[in-house]
Amino acid sequence: MNSERKLIIFLDSGDTIIDESTEIRDEEGIVVTAEVIPGADVMVKTLYERGYTLALVADGDAQSFKNMYKRLGLYDYFATMIYSETIKAVKPSPRMFRAAAGALELNEADFGRIVMVGNNLSRDVKGANALGIVSVFQSWTTRYPHEPADESERPAYTIREPLEFLELADRLDERLRAGNVPFY
Repeated sequence: MNSERKLIIFLDSGDTIIDESTEIRDEEGIVVTAEVIPGADVMVKTLYERGYTLALVADGDAQSFKNMYKRLGLYDYFATMIYSETIKAVKPSPRMFRAAAGALELNEADFGRIVMVGNNLSRDVKGANALGIVSVFQSWTTRYPHEPADESERPAYTIREPLEFLELADRLDERLRAGNVPFY
């Protein structure tokens, strides 16, 4: 559609793309299979087809994500995949977000055009907010709190399910291309 996308999209995995309740693990705790949240696979493919750069920024073991995303046919839609196992940190650590930005050859000056979509206020939202990355809370699951513990966990935007993000991403990208930064 438009190859001049300015918005960069970081996506969490568990209960953002993958339904954590469907994970099947082996004896070592590695996820061997899981199902997507309804619409999440369509969201990932559509964002990619619309020209967005996607990065998976997720806590967990690299092999678990490789197993799930390759089986689901979603692995190749991501420009990079950053896992807490390989970074030796978990969100909200800035190392996770900086590693994803670095893998995409972005620096701190680019943080204002990155959006982080996740299901966890204390990890995804808090970590993004601390670096000036726009936070989107996906409230699909009831496994985690829906109310911020404090201002550091308050998302810039909230969506209920993955497909709602498509319209929001296009709107944020339009604002960025028009030079309206920051776009809270």
